[in-house]
Amino acid sequence: MQPFVFKTVAGLMVGAGIVKQIAAETARLGRHAFLVTGRSTRRAENLRRDLVAGDIVCTLYQVTREPDLESVSTGARTARQAKCDVVIGIGGGSVMDTAKAIAALITNQRPLLDYLEVIGKARPLDREPVPCIAVPTTAGTGSEVTRNAVIRSPQHRVKVSLRSPGMLPDLALVDPELTLSLPPELTAATGFDALTQLIEAFVSIRANPLTDGFCREGLARCARALKTVYHQGDNLAARTDMAIASLFSGLALANAGLGAVHGIAGPLGGLRTAPHGAVCARLLPVVTAANIAELEKTAPKSPFLARYQETARLLTGNREAGPRDGTAWLRATMRELNIPLLTHWGLTSAEKTDLAESALRASSMRGNPVRLDRQALEDIISKALHGDD
Repeated sequence: MQPFVFKTVAGLMVGAGIVKQIAAETARLGRHAFLVTGRSTRRAENLRRDLVAGDIVCTLYQVTREPDLESVSTGARTARQAKCDVVIGIGGGSVMDTAKAIAALITNQRPLLDYLEVIGKARPLDREPVPCIAVPTTAGTGSEVTRNAVIRSPQHRVKVSLRSPGMLPDLALVDPELTLSLPPELTAATGFDALTQLIEAFVSIRANPLTDGFCREGLARCARALKTVYHQGDNLAARTDMAIASLFSGLALANAGLGAVHGIAGPLGGLRTAPHGAVCARLLPVVTAANIAELEKTAPKSPFLARYQETARLLTGNREAGPRDGTAWLRATMRELNIPLLTHWGLTSAEKTDLAESALRASSMRGNPVRLDRQALEDIISKALHGDD
């Protein structure tokens, strides 16, 4: 075993109804909350009432799209002007990423590009962010326990990260009741995001015994709950399984990294405004099949191939399953959950070469268990585009 370091949030609270403790927890961190929410403000208004009842002042900031340079910079400026001393993000991954970025920029006032990877200077934060609380209302990204925020630059047509150990939220509050109203389409996309993160972290070259435990437990929960929550959205037991699986996927990826699915999905997200989880879902079976084929060809005794076999057994419940049985389960589940082809989001074959080139440079590719060259990535993109997987 190689030495490893595991870092995560300072506080973690999980359970149905746990969101009711938000006021008491916020009071430990600050007295003026910058409350970041998404398109629907209903949950945020409920939470706001609880905070005001606890003598905490609230400034509400609504985001209606994925975080980008403008929305994050505007949010940070608004929070500074209001003298907010704690940030709360209640929503999906985009909302929580926005909240984490704003918490960082309240105290770090250089232009955002100075701190961004790839398109900026990747400068370390000058000061610690203000305290941040992350409250997920979807079960997919695990952003409540990660140390980065994915930010879109329309000008550069890419998504890049603002990243720092200090951006780990001070508290992640995971209440599965908040996911009960998710529609089936969003349930499928976010659920596949969590599943992708669990698989990629499990077969990552940076995996360690602690992340392995999170991945194994998370995969088992996904296997029994993903289809159920799609068909029976009000099933609290299944929603709880997916909320925990999503949480575990975030804990795993933050410490073990990801792979080629996210290596492609990241730059693709800069080209199209497609739901990240739906993109991952379409890519996951194809990338998994490509990785397995390369391992069978070049390293048939590889421990990564054994991990794909273990993944297959966890997903199918069949103790005799081989690696390719896992890929078949992913394909069948993707179809059952009505995940669209990449062409649905406007991607064309003409873009696959440039997309493959961008994917080769993506940081997520470093964790992939095999090296995939540009041609292999183009083949993967073609299959995800046209469904000939």
